[in-house]
Amino acid sequence: MTENKPNLMSGMRPTGPLHLGNLLGALSNWVNLQDEYYCHFMLAEWHSLMSEYQNPDRVREYSHEVALDWLAAGIDPEKSVIYRQTDVPEIPELTLIFANLVTLGRLERIPTYKEAMRELKTKEISTYGFLGYPVLQAADILIFRAEAVPVGEDQDFHLELTREIARRFNTLYGRTLPEPETLHTTTARIHGTDRRKMSKSYGNCIYLKSDQKEIEKVVLTAITDEKRVKKSDPGRPDVCVVYAWWKLFESDEGRIKDVHDWCTGAKKGCVECKKLCSASIAMFVFPIREKRKEFEAHPERVEEILVEGSRKARKEAAETMAAVREAIKLG
Repeated sequence: MTENKPNLMSGMRPTGPLHLGNLLGALSNWVNLQDEYYCHFMLAEWHSLMSEYQNPDRVREYSHEVALDWLAAGIDPEKSVIYRQTDVPEIPELTLIFANLVTLGRLERIPTYKEAMRELKTKEISTYGFLGYPVLQAADILIFRAEAVPVGEDQDFHLELTREIARRFNTLYGRTLPEPETLHTTTARIHGTDRRKMSKSYGNCIYLKSDQKEIEKVVLTAITDEKRVKKSDPGRPDVCVVYAWWKLFESDEGRIKDVHDWCTGAKKGCVECKKLCSASIAMFVFPIREKRKEFEAHPERVEEILVEGSRKARKEAAETMAAVREAIKLG
């Protein structure tokens, strides 16, 4: 805890530049949490390696891309600790200790593990490392004695396991680690061009660094209303991905009403609507894109931020590991 703020920890796997789903699903909330919590934001390179261990060459490059988006969106290194997971060796050390406190059966029952095994059939992830990634996640959190973790609903199972591990450790070795609270933040669900969740793996994303021309190219591929065959056919905005984007990214409520009216009244075609929506999205991301360009022009500054963040993270992590080692009589 610093400046009387409770510790908070979260992170992202660096798999490439961020998109609007990342912004609305997590990043915007992180920016707002910085004033209330002492935040630790981690570039989860070890987690990326668990599914990309056969092709690790771009993990560090992707970390830089994600860092650019974080900084451009408002993550402030003066308020938060921004660091690479691989720069903090205390994390895998704590993971090894925690690995003794959870059974294989418990890990196999985690729903997101089963889901990943189904979805990532093209990757060889039937490994010890991938099965144990929730244990690594527990170490990510508890190495900073985080008291709060902002998570989506699909991550509740992981955080419950983190609390179980903390309780097990404290029962065996004495009260050393906190049991972090789940921080459910308000998030906007955003669909990609194909109506599925916006995701890089689906290829249905609008990226934060995209300019208006690039955004329009993506938006023009979006699924609208299959029953609207001709421009003269009335549309159904509520089934249209593009209308959902209008509601998220257009600040003028009157404009949104106009969009609804011209769709249901067949006053404009889908192509024209998509082009206009692209302009609104481009306006929404413009400040982020411009700030990103500033950081892109000075990669050494981004590296300095990560090095300094990792230094701060290691200092805190070393303090936790000293307490853990003392508790298990290896201090």
